[in-house]
Amino acid sequence: MVPRLWPNETVAILATGPSLTRDDVELLRGRVKVIGVNDAYRLCDFLDAMWATDVSWWMKHEGVKSVTAPKWSVEHKTWKGRESRFPDVQRLKNTGSRGLEHDPAGIRHQSNSGGAAINLAVHYGVSRILLLGYDMGARKGQPSHFFGEHRGLARTQNYHPFIDAIGTMVAPLKALGVTVLNCTRGGALTCFPRADLRQALGVAEVAA
Repeated sequence: MVPRLWPNETVAILATGPSLTRDDVELLRGRVKVIGVNDAYRLCDFLDAMWATDVSWWMKHEGVKSVTAPKWSVEHKTWKGRESRFPDVQRLKNTGSRGLEHDPAGIRHQSNSGGAAINLAVHYGVSRILLLGYDMGARKGQPSHFFGEHRGLARTQNYHPFIDAIGTMVAPLKALGVTVLNCTRGGALTCFPRADLRQALGVAEVAA
């Protein structure tokens, strides 16, 4: 069960799209809570929580021993026999792939880690969510993640089901009074209003 530790706070969620940069990540330090999705830990050494849906990802990264923040995933048959290997990865009940789960013991996984991380943030009690790296695709010939490609893991070719599933969260998030701002540069996710990261954080531009 996810504890409601961040009531009415702002959280930034770092997905792994090609637009995510270390400079953006550094702007978050000391200003907001941060949830990392999958490989986002490579750019952020101050995560407050992290999410990865796929057991194969946890295996490939050996449980991300360098991260001491709470680690979360979703119950799935592929976890069977592997629970003891990653005892610090807490698993939430799978309650479906669409909409928003209100019970902090469960998660609507949206069939993608970025969508599930939004639901995780809600469980923590936040009132505002800033999205970074939610590109949901890449230009032809360009890497699909800020680090390149997942080695040894399947590459996602069709992001449309993910985009569609995340769209089903919009109405329930609004009903809860949770504001979501998409601070990703570009990308295909359009269901949340876009915002400049510096403006969302209230950080002034540095004069040249």
